[in-house]
Amino acid sequence: MVKKRSVFFGSDIFRNSVYGSNHPLNIARVWPVIDLCKAEGWLEDDDYISVPIASIAELSRYHDPNYVKALFQAEQNQALPPEMRDKYHIGKGANPIFKEVYSRPATAAKASIMAAEWLATGKADIVFSPSGGTHHGQKNKANGFCFVNDPVCGLLTLRQFSDKRILYFDIDAHHCDGVQDWLSDDDDLRIISIHQDDLWPRTGGESDRGGGNARNFLLPKGANDNDLSALLNGAVRDEINRFSPDYIIMQAGADGHASDPQSKLSYSLNGYWQAIEFIISFYKPSLFLGGGGYNPYITAKAWSGIWALIKGISPYEKTLSEASQKLLMGLDWQHRLARNAPSHWFTKLGDPA
Repeated sequence: MVKKRSVFFGSDIFRNSVYGSNHPLNIARVWPVIDLCKAEGWLEDDDYISVPIASIAELSRYHDPNYVKALFQAEQNQALPPEMRDKYHIGKGANPIFKEVYSRPATAAKASIMAAEWLATGKADIVFSPSGGTHHGQKNKANGFCFVNDPVCGLLTLRQFSDKRILYFDIDAHHCDGVQDWLSDDDDLRIISIHQDDLWPRTGGESDRGGGNARNFLLPKGANDNDLSALLNGAVRDEINRFSPDYIIMQAGADGHASDPQSKLSYSLNGYWQAIEFIISFYKPSLFLGGGGYNPYITAKAWSGIWALIKGISPYEKTLSEASQKLLMGLDWQHRLARNAPSHWFTKLGDPA
C-alpha cells in the first residue's frame, strides 16, 4: 500500500471532561496524548483534525433513537427520571450522568464515523483517534463506562461504503462484548479479541464465536510481553491471514499494562507497542482507537507511542523532552500507585528493558 496520509482525530471537549469524582475515568486521557505528541514535535497542524459532536440523527443510525434522545436529555437536564435511568442504564452504577454525558461520547463516535469515511474514500490510509474504543456500549443502553459504541459506528460506516472484508482487532484487557453482540453475524467482518481471563464482563470465552465470526483469545493473570507476542505471532496471525482483511479497526486499550489498576495483566509499553506494529505490518487502511487505560501517565505514553509508530518514529528508547516531562508530572491521579511512581514514568516514553 502506498502511503497517502495519516491523520490524528481529536477535540478540545476532552480537555476538561471527566466522569466525576471517585470514578476510574476521573482522569485526563485524550488531551495529554495530543499535547505530548505536539511537545515531541510529532503532531503537525496538518496532521490534526478537530472533529465535531455527532448529531442525534447521526447516532440514531446505529443506536436506538429513544436511547440517543435519553442520553441527550441526560446532558441537558443533568438528570433522568428513575424509569429512564433503569431502562437505559444512564446515571446508574459505572455510567454516571456528568456535564458532557452526550457530547463527549458523541464526539468520539463522530471521529470513528469520519475515520471510516476517510479510509473508505482513500482520503487517509491510517487514522488515529485516542478518544475512541468504547467497545462495551450496547445498542439501547450504556454499559461499562461506554455510552456510545464508537467502534460499531466506525465498522457500520465502513460497511455502508464497502462490501470488502473488515477486521476488528481488540487488545483491551476487557472483552469487547458490545461489538461482538452487535456485529459478529457479519461474514465479511472478523472480530478478534485478546483479553484477560475471568475479568469483567466475563464474556468472550475461547469457544465463544458470537454470531459465528468472533474469535476470542484469553490470557491468564500475569501474562506478559512474551505471552502476548507468542499469541500475536502464532494463532492470531494465522487467523488474520486466513481472513485476509481489506480494512482494520484496532481497539488499542492500554489497560493490560502492568501498572494499570483495572486488570492483572503485565504488559510493558514495549510489548504493547509491538502489538501496534503487528497490525501496522499488514499495510491495510487502518483506524487505531484508544479504549481502556486507567493510569493516566502510562495511558498518555502508550497512545502517544501509537502516533509515533504511525509516523515512523521509534518510541522504545525515547527520552522525553522537558516539556513532556512537565506535562506528565502535572497530571493529577489520586491513586495509591501514584504515591511511589518510578521516575521513568515521567522521563522515558517506554519502559525499562
